[in-house]
Amino acid sequence: MRSLSLKLILAFLAVSLIGVALLAIIASQRTAYEFAQYTFAKNREGFVSQLSEYYRIHGTWIGFEESLHLAETVDPGRVRGMPRARGVITLIDHDGNIVIAGLGHHVGDQATQAEITNALPIEVDGQEVGRLIISPGAFRENRADAAFLDRVNHAVLLSALGAMAAALLLGVILARTLTRPLRELTDATRAVAEGNLERRVPVRSSDELGELAASFNQMSADLARSRDLRRQMTADIAHELRTPISVILGHAEAVHDGVLPPSLETLGIIREEANRLERLVEDLRTLSMADAGELPLTCHSVSPLALLKQSASAHRPYAKKKNVELRVDASSNLPEISVDPDRMTQVLGNLISNALRYTPQNGSITLTAARVPDGIEIRVQDNGPGIEHEKLPHIFNRFYRTDQSRQRDSGGSGLGLAIAKSIVESHSGRIWAESQLGEGTTIVVQLPDTEERIVM
Repeated sequence: MRSLSLKLILAFLAVSLIGVALLAIIASQRTAYEFAQYTFAKNREGFVSQLSEYYRIHGTWIGFEESLHLAETVDPGRVRGMPRARGVITLIDHDGNIVIAGLGHHVGDQATQAEITNALPIEVDGQEVGRLIISPGAFRENRADAAFLDRVNHAVLLSALGAMAAALLLGVILARTLTRPLRELTDATRAVAEGNLERRVPVRSSDELGELAASFNQMSADLARSRDLRRQMTADIAHELRTPISVILGHAEAVHDGVLPPSLETLGIIREEANRLERLVEDLRTLSMADAGELPLTCHSVSPLALLKQSASAHRPYAKKKNVELRVDASSNLPEISVDPDRMTQVLGNLISNALRYTPQNGSITLTAARVPDGIEIRVQDNGPGIEHEKLPHIFNRFYRTDQSRQRDSGGSGLGLAIAKSIVESHSGRIWAESQLGEGTTIVVQLPDTEERIVM
């Protein structure tokens, strides 16, 4: 049985069959029991009336036993309200003497007080003339009673069969309802496997199947987005490689053809573009190692203030050239952070370079470090033009540029912030941007300090 729908139908049918069968058996047995109790009470009442009538007519119990003997010879299926045999009743007269013996008694014996108390009274005109002891199974089954029970059992059987048919129908409907989303998911999964990443499935409910469908749609959307990002990244890489390679080839061919002299200026341009190409390849290698979780880190405790001062000193000459003030504001009492100094210097270098690229002349860049509940927070704040709100979530994407032409002209590859993000996350940290148009941008790096890591 490979079909899940068939398995569900059979399972539902089996459970229903067991349940309906148990209910039918219980209903049949309970009905027979209650009907037997009812008929016994009715027959007993009728028999007591017959005894009363006999005594009213004859004034004695003599001869009644012979009438019982006569009833035993009649077709038992046609007589109602008469005992099946004389031995199932005991008749006690008004003096307590047993006149018809049964149930272990003897004629002429004196009945005990307990037997008299528990026996049924027989009255004539309000006066007690005797008492009757009768066993529960004393009366024969009447054909009409048997026919009634047969009809009841037949009705119970028909009801059970109807319930089974209804259960089978409901099982089919339920199985189709449950397996329909699974079939849709199976078809959609095959489509995605064949490359159709735009395939989606309808979310028909809010239960587990609905959550599965929503998760599948999210997975398809993520795969499509990753595909698009991969295509865009490939195009961006090709473009970034094409520019320095074109410059190098162009100048080399010009020198080879005698169009340009092999001067230091020409060789300097070739060297500069080769260095740019080398940096791009190294950036891509760093990102690929970070993606694979193989970025080598040599961590040891470092003072945040020393890290900021070192990074600021390396970029201060270029800042002075642009007439940009580069300040460091951090306490020397901050807890140390466990980082790879070279990698974290690379992060701060990328952030400062990016800030210098967009900070106007006579502007300022401030590097701060402070203690926060989750560790140490480092901020690189500039007073540049700022970033539009809708662009802010994308600035850490690879090759993303808020101002493409300006960044290419200034030598940026669009990988600096992406590399910074990968390195920070490799240190179990977080990085994000805060910006307002016209008020500048702040890149925030949050790293766990050494004390927090010891506690953890």
